[in-house]
Amino acid sequence: MNTARKQGQFGLWESRISPTSQARSLTLVDALWDHSGWIAWLEMRSDRGVLVVQPPDGQAARDLNDEFSIRAHVGYGGGEFTVSNGAVYFIDAKSGGIYSQSLFSGKARPLIPAFGQCCSPTASPDGKWLLFIRSYEGDDFIEIIDTEAKWWPQKLVWGEDFYMQPCWHPNGKQVAWIAWNHPNMPWDGTKLYTGNLHLDNNNLPTLAGKFAIAGDQNTSVMQPEFSPNGKYLAYVSDQSGYWQIYLYDLLKQEHRQLTSCFAEHAAPAWIYGMRNFAFSSEGNHLLAIRNIKGNQTLWQINVEDGHESQIVIGDGYNGFDQISIHDNHVLLIASGGRTPSRIIKVSNIESDAESHFPSVNVIRRATSEEIPQSDFSLPKSMEWQAEDTSIVHGIYYPAHNPDYEGIGLPPLIVRIHGGPTGQVRNVFNLGAQFYTSRGFSLLEVNYRGSSGYGREYRNSLRGNWGIFDVQDAVSGAEFLVKQGEVDKCKLVIAGGSAGGYTVLRALEERPGFFKAGICLFGVSNLFTLAAETHKFEAHYQDTLLGLLPAASEIYRERSPIYFAEKIFDPLAIFQGEEDVVVPRKQMDEIVEILRRRGVPHIYHVYPGEGHGFRKIETIEHYYRSVESFLREFVIYA
Repeated sequence: MNTARKQGQFGLWESRISPTSQARSLTLVDALWDHSGWIAWLEMRSDRGVLVVQPPDGQAARDLNDEFSIRAHVGYGGGEFTVSNGAVYFIDAKSGGIYSQSLFSGKARPLIPAFGQCCSPTASPDGKWLLFIRSYEGDDFIEIIDTEAKWWPQKLVWGEDFYMQPCWHPNGKQVAWIAWNHPNMPWDGTKLYTGNLHLDNNNLPTLAGKFAIAGDQNTSVMQPEFSPNGKYLAYVSDQSGYWQIYLYDLLKQEHRQLTSCFAEHAAPAWIYGMRNFAFSSEGNHLLAIRNIKGNQTLWQINVEDGHESQIVIGDGYNGFDQISIHDNHVLLIASGGRTPSRIIKVSNIESDAESHFPSVNVIRRATSEEIPQSDFSLPKSMEWQAEDTSIVHGIYYPAHNPDYEGIGLPPLIVRIHGGPTGQVRNVFNLGAQFYTSRGFSLLEVNYRGSSGYGREYRNSLRGNWGIFDVQDAVSGAEFLVKQGEVDKCKLVIAGGSAGGYTVLRALEERPGFFKAGICLFGVSNLFTLAAETHKFEAHYQDTLLGLLPAASEIYRERSPIYFAEKIFDPLAIFQGEEDVVVPRKQMDEIVEILRRRGVPHIYHVYPGEGHGFRKIETIEHYYRSVESFLREFVIYA
């Protein structure tokens, strides 16, 4: 690396972060312990999901098999596999069925007949039974099967629109799960149920009765987990305004709030199988991931007296996912602002000190990590005022490349997350680093309506989608301009899905404010979206915009397709051909108007891609196209 810094125009710097390095970065999806000490994890390699297993004696990890791609297709996915008693149970991406395979040797065998789509396999403590969720012909159920597949699977729970996170009591005679109904999304209102099982040696267990113990139409509860001693059922609820951890004493039938700080201990359940806390092996502590303004920390909480101590993990980690515990060793997917995603094992965590520093071993790295961390921009949480003086949140990445000294002020990319109920956290983001290393600053906007800042902030978008998100994107850019951080003449807005919708709305409502826009599989017609999207989001707009037909005027006023004539700024559009969430027609219609009016634009439709791009060749082409587009219409314009 050169020690002398070269002067160079922002947006034109040469970078070691290439489109190829973007495309070949792994996505680490989940990691779990088996009781035997084996570890299994799922990683996405291009568009193929691969299960990897590692023995407890430190021998080399290996792919579980070469035949299957592991991925679940219920909703947005998640809940692809589980491990229990020396076996892995996984979802085959092609059939949607469940297969079983030994951790130690042997081939996979089909366990669940392949009709509909399955997810969230969950084994009983003795490994004899398997709960799972099936979605079939528009209906969802919790079903049960024996792990030897002697019996045909049967429905255990049915009658509500959605189910999530089934779990077993350690005695194998009681289960718990989350359920909710339209028009709610899982962050709006869910219920936590428990049920007793009737065991029959000559057949599968049946449900002897069920009881709703927490949650309602206006309270979001999630992630039930029984304590190892069977005394408690832990769960997360936002009844206090933030997602806090609660304990339900099964004998006394009493609830107790365990955490009470202004922080989130969960995230919106966009996917299945999310784990934000776990009991220690003895059951006397909970280990929980805590989110404050996009920065996450790991905490150990005594379940009896509520005493908390932070588990301090070095190497710049401030983002954690998918916690799993075995014999007081913890698996996590972790990253930091300058630390790429890794699977880590945290050991020696038993302590009641105010804070402690355990040993950490890296199990798997998502990238080669050949690029030094000093090449990466260090993101920081940021706040600014909206038009009505409300506080808006975001994550800011300043332009950074140790080889260059910029001339003037950098261009700014204002990026809008999807959802819209989502959050960009202060974790490693190779996509952001792609731009900052080339001389762009980047602002990730957690606009009003985002998660991570309490229920009131999350609900503020109700009735205001297409308004607050646009205002907050504009005010965030204006704030950085006033701070002297970025060039006011080189502002770009980018986003995908609901973020793509905001891009279109912003270019219509504020023509000329942004120099250009980048829209990935964006929403252009709210009427057809409501009619054509998948089951999970079929009534999402009921709370965001209102019920049809009464709210038809709002739908028309907020649908970009009806005002596309107002778009004059250059626009880059990208779409997956097989997208069932936001079908291709949404972008085709916008592009036809741009073509007719002669608005500068590019449009790429990727075969075999859905709502989000996974193939190496797609991702590489996308970044090359965006880089070329930004040079032509922003840097050289």
